[in-house]
Amino acid sequence: MSLEALNERVKADLSYLAFGGTDWVLPRYPSEGHVYDVVIVGGGQSGLGAAFGLLRERISNILVIDENSEGLEGPWETYARMVTLRTPKHLTSIDLGIPSLTFRSWWEAQVGSQGWEELDKIPRSDWMNYLRWYRRILGLPVLNEVKLKLIEPMEKGIHRLHLEGAGAPPTNMLLARKVVLATGIQGGGEWHVPPMIAEKLPNYLFAHTSEVIDFEALKGKRIAILGGGASAFDNANYALSAGVAEAHIFVRREKLPSVNPIRQMEGSGMIERFHVLSDADKYAVISHFFNYNQPPTNDTFERAAAWPGFQLHLGAPWLDVEAAGKEAMVTTPQGIFTFDFLIISTGLLSDPALRPELRNVASHIARWRDCYKAPAEVANPLLDAHPYLSPGFAVISRDEEGRKLLHGLYVFNYSALASCGLSASAISGMKNAIPKLVTSVADQLFIDDREEILNNFFTYNEDEFVGEWPKKG
Repeated sequence: MSLEALNERVKADLSYLAFGGTDWVLPRYPSEGHVYDVVIVGGGQSGLGAAFGLLRERISNILVIDENSEGLEGPWETYARMVTLRTPKHLTSIDLGIPSLTFRSWWEAQVGSQGWEELDKIPRSDWMNYLRWYRRILGLPVLNEVKLKLIEPMEKGIHRLHLEGAGAPPTNMLLARKVVLATGIQGGGEWHVPPMIAEKLPNYLFAHTSEVIDFEALKGKRIAILGGGASAFDNANYALSAGVAEAHIFVRREKLPSVNPIRQMEGSGMIERFHVLSDADKYAVISHFFNYNQPPTNDTFERAAAWPGFQLHLGAPWLDVEAAGKEAMVTTPQGIFTFDFLIISTGLLSDPALRPELRNVASHIARWRDCYKAPAEVANPLLDAHPYLSPGFAVISRDEEGRKLLHGLYVFNYSALASCGLSASAISGMKNAIPKLVTSVADQLFIDDREEILNNFFTYNEDEFVGEWPKKG
């Protein structure tokens, strides 16, 4: 099958499902301008999947905005540096159960079924190409180069979104009844650089793995990477393949993690049924999850370790760093090392207070620490700062004052992990998470308009049956 033939198959499949039927949501007509039923912030895999899910529910007055240029949404062509995805290739995601929309269908349309059998893991750049095709074939309404600066709650359940960017409307504002923050792995907080590094070194000596790094300028240089998770090895391999002379990974543990709890979750029902667990069980599961860095895949480790310039330092936390001329000096229990550049792979912090677009409402958003007191043996302050969400990703207020302000806000990014499990931002969780989100949004729109919808039902009086008896003639 060619890609052109697959495109026709997608259109046929959608037509059989009556995709694109008439909207049921009642329109709003405020004086300030058009009101979208839903604005999705983020045009990566989460945002695209959510948009398709809403369209399937006949909610089409929606818009997706993304701060990046078209085709560069998400991490895949920016800061992601793995050769292949870590997710097993057979797991489906944003296709939402439509076979012709799966990555496998897209892949086989170009290389055939044998090509699929020969594929080990999905190449990173091909996953991005698949997302571009997905957006195009579904005609999803995405506005690029638009950055959300602030969410301002208004009267009557409407939010004013303050925007900037080359693609923003002339007013730099949008109005929306519901706002879905599909902002990826970093969208629930910020990337974390230890103060020991951020406060002591000039910016030109270090970068977090999430940043753009000029590897061309590092050719022939010595670099150090702090962190023992999968991203650290991705960056080491990427740097060495770009011409870096030496890449040293420093890990505080005496042994690299070998267990990946995601694999167990994928087959145990944990992803699908996480929402039915008690708060105590949810907390215990995610606290345990945080104890494991996601290990590198075996092929990633072997690929990095094969370079002559690769070095791995176990049991080697950084005790101190300081600038030494144009170099960085790193002190560890194993001695002092000097490098031309440092790459920081220390993950992220999730807390609504860290998000500038939420500054008007963050103080009202319930965190896990507000709703559950964890036993000392599993308590984790990083988890406590996560937003406490409904099973459908809706933000919950910690006080009465915030109820109206937060109504209509949904967190569909990595910070949903504590409340909703492996879901938003994880390919493994998409096929189960998107329907939960879409149902939650649709239900809330319906309940918001309940009075008018029911009145329209009770006063409905359009004749459908036109038969007569006795028949004339």
